[in-house]
Amino acid sequence: MTQSATPGPAVPPSHRPIDFAAWLPSRRALLWVLGAFALGLVLFLLVWRGGRNDFYRAGPAAPTAASPQYAPLPAPIASGAGEASDVAMAAPARGQDDEEKPRLVETAPPPPPSVASAPAPRPIAPVATSQPQPISTPAPKYPARALRNGEQGTVLVSAEVGLDGVPSSVEVARSSGSRLLDRAAVDAVRHWRFRPAMADGRPTTGRVQVPINFRN
Repeated sequence: MTQSATPGPAVPPSHRPIDFAAWLPSRRALLWVLGAFALGLVLFLLVWRGGRNDFYRAGPAAPTAASPQYAPLPAPIASGAGEASDVAMAAPARGQDDEEKPRLVETAPPPPPSVASAPAPRPIAPVATSQPQPISTPAPKYPARALRNGEQGTVLVSAEVGLDGVPSSVEVARSSGSRLLDRAAVDAVRHWRFRPAMADGRPTTGRVQVPINFRN
């Protein structure tokens, strides 16, 4: 006959002991922590001592605005028959002198109208007592084309003569009917020389008209 094994009592599992020394910081870490704490404490003391005089101190109270002064009220009037008479006496009498009198308001006279300044008179040009007189009159050149075509006629040339007797402006006053002859007459008068016009014994500018004849 087989005997069954009787189970023995259960053996509790073994527990590992906790090593608290492993959780403690090293000596170097403790020194760093203590040094940082001491440095922070020193900085706090320096800041606190330097800022003691900068704390806000309440100054004397600012003077408040002066309280308005009120005139004392009149004493109450006793009730009775004399109440109406007292009030009438207390009311100031208003006579004719208190009425508003008309006042004369003086207004400034309007400014005088501005007078527009008259334009300065233009200098009057001296009136010429004589016309320019030609003193050098080179003959005009007869255009060969006009000569071949048998063109002829008289050109009236108008010239503006300066103080020196030199023509400053030359133009055709009356045409001969031929453009070639008109051009030749104008070119010829431009080379003329004149005795200038006179005014009050002095030379002045003047205009003269001279005829130029072209004949075959």
